[in-house]
Parts: sequence; C-alpha cells; structure tokens
Amino acid sequence: MESLVQFFQDVMYVLRLIHITDIIDIAIIAFIIYKVMILVRRTSTGQVAKGVVLVLVAAWLSEWFELYTLNFLLNQVVSFGVLALVILFQPEIRKFLEQMGSSRLGDLMSHPNAPDEIEHAIQQTVEAYASLSKSKTGALMVFERKNRFDDSIKTGTALECEVNSELLKNIFWNKAPLHDGAVIVRNGRIVGAGCVLPLSGNVHLSRDLGMRHRAGIGASEHSDAVVAIVSEETGSISVAVGGMLKRHLAPETLERLLRNELLPEREGNENDKFGWILSKFKGLKGGESREEDQGK
Repeated sequence: MESLVQFFQDVMYVLRLIHITDIIDIAIIAFIIYKVMILVRRTSTGQVAKGVVLVLVAAWLSEWFELYTLNFLLNQVVSFGVLALVILFQPEIRKFLEQMGSSRLGDLMSHPNAPDEIEHAIQQTVEAYASLSKSKTGALMVFERKNRFDDSIKTGTALECEVNSELLKNIFWNKAPLHDGAVIVRNGRIVGAGCVLPLSGNVHLSRDLGMRHRAGIGASEHSDAVVAIVSEETGSISVAVGGMLKRHLAPETLERLLRNELLPEREGNENDKFGWILSKFKGLKGGESREEDQGK
C-alpha cells in the first residue's frame, strides 16, 4: 500500500513540473513526426528512410563494440549525409513546407467558399462527366481548396464563368483548342482552361495510366486540390486526392465523393449531432444578419 501511495506521489510531483510550454513543445514535435511519417508512407522514400536508420544503428553498434575504423567511416557518412539527404528529399521537404504554408492560419486571409456555387459546380460536373464517360472523351478538372493554381492558370487561358455541363463538354471536345489541358475551378467557378499541371513523381504508378492521370495525381500531390479525371481510352471516371487515385467510379459515386471533399461540413452535419447543435448555434448567432438579408 505504501508503494502505491509513493507511486502516486511521484506521478503528482512529475505532473507539477510540466508547464504549458512543455505540452506545446511535445505537440509540435509530434505533429512534425506525424507529417514526416505520412510523407514517407505516400512516397517512394520509405526504402531510403530504412537505409538511413540502418546507417545510424550501424554507427551506434560500431561505437558500442569499439570498432573504431568502421565507426570513423560511418560518422563521416553521417556528417556529409545531412547535405545529401536535403538534396535527396528536396521534393518531400518542399511538399511539407507547402502543406505548412497552407495551414488553417492562412484561412484568416482567404475568402470563404460559396457553398451554393460549389454545389452547383458539383452537379454540373457530374452531369458532364456522365456524358463524357459514355463518349470516351478525356477530361481533367481541378477543384481548388486552400492551395491556389495561379502558376498553372498562366499556362492556359484565364476564364471567369460558372461551371456548366454544356460548357465543359465543349471545352473537352477532342477538336477544341483547350481540350488537352485542365479546367481549374475556384470557389465553384471556372478560372482557367487548357492549363498545364505538374506530373506526378511517383515511380510506382501503374503503367496503364496516361499523362492525364499522372498530371491529375501530380496536382493532388502538390496541393490539397480534388482532381476529377475521365479516361480517353476507357471512359472510366477517377478522382485524385492527396496523391491517391480512386478509379472506375460511377457518376453517383463521383458526386458523393466531390460532396464529401468540397462540402464536408454540409455533408457531415446530416449525421453528426454535434454538427447539428453547432449549426443551430450558428443559426441563432446569424439570425439577425439573415433577417437583414430578407429585409433587403
């Protein structure tokens, strides 16, 4: 009994030594480690990471067993290997920094999405893709979220119009001048067509994927965008998110997936009690502004 009391006293003593800065410090390190692990899992750097761990373990063992020559060589490899790793992991480091830059802190400076326009864009896209899939007409659409595709828009033709199924079918018609590029949608409106996207650097992609699919996957790897693709060879519909490709989708599945990705709050609140309560609270808070809008 005394040992149990002593244990709890030791625990309480340790807890009193922990400050809020320690918790923040641990949370930041855990977040960084989590992001690094996600990047390693989603890219081809897993084998390289294993090699780095083996070198570090070998250096530690050589020091433990007093293998001085081997330990000296491994320490030199580790010393100069830092620069080599920066060069080797340059794409992953850049992607990590891009994701950090697109964190929610940037939402304070961005304009909110218009749910009605996005929902209209989803409906028109699904209608167009159902027709394009039947006619085996290739299509590539990028739905922006927080990351902007301003550089890609400069490679194509800048537009400013709502998403319309007939317009999409005309853009992707195989004799149209803009059919080879991508259509970029921002806040439910088309802002560019015939745009060039970065190709995926994943060497493990299936060989039956064409340039359109590789460009769509590449765009989703370098941003948080949702990319919808129609294969020109098979007519199958695919969606790329976060570097992952979901293939052979039915139009109904495409609509559900786009809604889940582009309208997550609206879709989630239907089955989430907490979301329902939150929406009611927001409704009460925004009741005055809605009454003013109705008055107008």
